[in-house]
Formats: sequence, C-alpha cells, structure tokens
Amino acid sequence: MNKYKIFITACIAIVTFSGCYDLDRYPYDQVGESTFWKNETQINQGMMGVYAALREDNAFGLKFAIDNISDMGIGYDNQGYGPVLLGTYTGRTELIKKSWKSLYDGVMRSNLAIRKISENTTISAEAKNKYIAEAKFLRAVFYFQLYNLYGGVPLYDETINQSTDYNTLLKPRNTDKETVDFIIKDLTEVITSEAMPVKWETANTGRATLGAVYALRGKVYLYTKEYQKASQDFEEVMNDPRGKGYGYKLYNSYADLFKPVGDESSEMIFAIQNAGGVGMDYGMPMTFYMGTRSTFGSCWNNVMPSVKLVDEYELKDGKKFNWDEYIPGFSTGTTVKDETFVSTLSKDGKVVETYAKNKNILLSMYQDRDPRMAVTVLLPYTKYNGWVSNAAKECEFVVARNVAPNESNGFIRINGAYTESYVFRKFVAEGNMSGGINNRAHTPINFPLIRLADVYLMYAECQNELGKQSIAVEYINKVRQRPSVNMPAINSGPAWLKASNKDEVFDRIQHERAIELAAEGHRWDDLRRWKLAKTLIPGNVYGFTGKRLLTKEFTDRDMLWPIPGEEMDINPNLVNNPGWD
Repeated sequence: MNKYKIFITACIAIVTFSGCYDLDRYPYDQVGESTFWKNETQINQGMMGVYAALREDNAFGLKFAIDNISDMGIGYDNQGYGPVLLGTYTGRTELIKKSWKSLYDGVMRSNLAIRKISENTTISAEAKNKYIAEAKFLRAVFYFQLYNLYGGVPLYDETINQSTDYNTLLKPRNTDKETVDFIIKDLTEVITSEAMPVKWETANTGRATLGAVYALRGKVYLYTKEYQKASQDFEEVMNDPRGKGYGYKLYNSYADLFKPVGDESSEMIFAIQNAGGVGMDYGMPMTFYMGTRSTFGSCWNNVMPSVKLVDEYELKDGKKFNWDEYIPGFSTGTTVKDETFVSTLSKDGKVVETYAKNKNILLSMYQDRDPRMAVTVLLPYTKYNGWVSNAAKECEFVVARNVAPNESNGFIRINGAYTESYVFRKFVAEGNMSGGINNRAHTPINFPLIRLADVYLMYAECQNELGKQSIAVEYINKVRQRPSVNMPAINSGPAWLKASNKDEVFDRIQHERAIELAAEGHRWDDLRRWKLAKTLIPGNVYGFTGKRLLTKEFTDRDMLWPIPGEEMDINPNLVNNPGWD
C-alpha cells in the first residue's frame, strides 16, 4: 500500500526529532539544526518528523480514547483517561503534563521546519512555499488541540530559535481570542499562498492538502460560532466550486472505512498515517487499548463504549430503540437483564453449558438496529476473529459468572472488572490482519482527524444555526444514507422521523455525530461547546446487566484542563484555568 512509503522517510526523521521539546530546555540529544535542512531530501525527512509528533500518545495517538470522558465511553488508567473521567486528576497528573508537552513538541517541530525552510537557498521557491504551508497547517493542528484542552496558551512562532532562546520561553498565556486568531492566521496564509497541494503524488499520500486546510479552518470557525464563515469553508471542501479537484466523497462501506484500503479512501480529508508489520511498527495503539485478551498480542480494553452509546443506535426504521419492546421489564428488572446476557459455562470453561435465556431475542434485536452498531461495537453473543497462541481463532463474546471465559476456549476475555461491558470492534485488528500487524501498540489503520462525514455534520450544524433547517437535514441524510448504512431519511414520512425546527434538527445532529463518529474523539469537544457536558457526563455508569462500573465527574472546572503544575513552576507568568487554583 502506498501509504507505507512515507514511513521509510519517517524512520530517518525520528533520528532528527528523537527528544521531546520541553519549553524550558534544549533537547541536546537531537541532530544539530545547523547540520540538517540543507536540501530537499533532508527537508522531507524533517517534515516527517513533524508528522511523527501527531502519533505521540498524548498528542493525537490516544485521541480514540478521549471519548471515555464523554457520555459515550468508559475506561480506566491513563490510557483510558481514567483520572479525568473520575475527576481525580490535577495539574500534576501524567496525562495532563504529557499532553501539554507532546502538543508543544509538535508546535516546536513545526516552528523549526518553518524557520529552517525559510532560510534554505537550495530549493525552488515553489517547493519552499509548499513545505512552509504544510508546516503551518500542522502547527495549527497542534495549537487547536492545545486550545481545546487548555484554552488560551502561550503562542510561540518560527521566530523562536530554541537552540538559543530556550531559557526565555516564559510568555504568559495568550487569550482565547488571540490563540484562535493565530490559528486562523496560519490557515488563511496557507490558503492565500496557493502553495498547498490539492493532492500529492501517490508516494506522499496522506500528507496535508488544501482541502484539509479549509476543513480545519471551518472547524475552528464552527467552534467559535462563526457559522457563515465555517459554512463557506465546508462548502469549498464539499462542493469544489472552483474546480480544484478535491474529489471527496463518502466511502460506500462504513465497516471498511476503518480498515486498510478504506482508510485511504476519498472520504479521508486528513488522517494520521499508520503502518504495521515486521519492521514497520509506526502505528497507533487502538488495538492495544480497544481490543480484548482475545485480540492480537492480548490486549487491555482500556477504552470501551458505554451502554448509553449502544442504546443510542436506532432501529432500522429510524425509531428510537427501547429495550422493553423486545424484552418486557428489561429496563427495570435485574433478573431480566441476567436472563438476557448471562450464560453458564462448563466447569472446565471449555463449552457453554446453558446459554442466556434471551440470547436469541438479543441476536434478533441486533439485526433490527442501525448497521453502524455492529460495526462499531463487539456485541454479546456475536463472533470475533481473534488471535490466540499465535494463530487465528474465532471467539464468541459469551458472558458468564460461574467460570471466567477464556480465549483459549474460543471465548472473548475482557480484562479487569468490566466483564459485563461492551467492547469496541471499530479500529481493532482482526486476526493478525494477514500479517499486517506485528505489534499490538501499532495498529496499521489510518486514524481520521477530519473526514467528509464529519464535515457534512459540521455543515449541517452551521446551517441549523443559520436558520436553514432543510439544508441541515439534507446533509444529515447524506450521512445516514451511505449505501452500507441506508438508514431512513429524516422527514421521509413517519412521525418519528420528523425534524423541522431548530431544536429538533439539533437533536438529530447530536445523535448522528455520536454514532457516526464514535471512538474518533469528537464527543467530549462537542458536549463542552454545546454546553451539555455538565448535564450528560456526570453520574453513575452501568454495564449492560445493570452492574455499576464507575461514577463520572464533571463540574465547571472540567470545561478546561488545568495548566500543568511543572509548567507553572518553570514559568511564573502562567495563570491557571478557573477552578484549578
């Protein structure tokens, strides 16, 4: 596959960017900048070092896990954002500190690239402008994530020479507006320069493109409620009014969109490029933290879908799902829940002695639901292509209490105290991916940061806010009616599909974003910007049998993360976010 060629260069680039850019010290273990960035080959390698920063766990490498701190996921440990969802985190918590450092690492790599490429005299002006545009886009990506997590942050641009200025990087925080304006300025300069490619040659598939710049700028405008400007940027990407040749379209198969080949489709506007296989471990740890003990490498399910997410999937006719219509008394009866999910294994754990009483009703119910549910979630009593004792093994998700299910007997084994919880299928390796995966921490599936379905739904949100409900519904329906999904269109006849006023359409947007984009890391941002986080996130969280799993916390202070304590120790000019003093 063509995407893997980019990693040959990335491997070399890691030598150049082997350390983490703390704002208080110069990383002496790196290749000196005076000996690099001399020709186009080195510039390409340096740019791959900037892209590599995206994959760092605490930059975007664990973005799939951030849904855990919304209402649509659950998890534990730092990899599952456990301290945040439980409300036990502080400015000294590892993931809070590392997120700040990893994202600023990306900023500083971008700054170095912009400065050194600007100084280069050996490449053409056209090439120089292209690489600078690429680095500015990536800088905007890192700063926008910093803004989302922490609010206004200190802004450092390419005029900073880290090798000489590292002792003076002690700026106070810029305001929210100044931070957003900086991001918009970078993206606008890339657009007006006309230097960013609409498409790269095949060997460089996956690098940032002009469409990605417009899509990101539109997203920034949406987050700051500039709906008309956001709409114009999204229309550029969707409609290609100037004939640039973007060529974006929804991929027919929702399931294959999150597998090799589909992950490189025309739906992907900007995705982190991941690779795997022997000698090609350059991926993200989706399999490691979303899989089970039955998954390649024996994995940890730190990141799991909530019952609320699974119950959110509609029936195929578009009606809201209601357990009691399938199994009377389910919603209020513990015994009924047990009869629906809990089986008995033989004493040796090798076979199912007695299946759950309502198993067949359960399987029938799955067939009646939005097809995206079975693609996204590994459901009880369905099968999964696992990898056990270095060989493929079909495993069944059986729920049992008398004997723990084990993968060696062909059952899904869930780690920890979450045996009566759903787990993810989306982004998780099946078998050994025909040799495509060599390491559970490096899933060779590209991870979308922006894809066309997301743009359609963001555009629908803008149109709804602008009072154009019919256009909003049109774009919601485009997502619902992907050929492999084919859910009935909103306003297509039955009363339960009606959505005409602003509130009704907004409810549809909320629903569609929750299920279409599950495990892609958007829900927490959405709930905060919609001012719904305090209503929908906190409270007890239960498994599908009604067992309490944990209690989520979310208060006013959690709208933004605290500024890391170590950074405030180093830089006395930093002021913390509200509620964190």
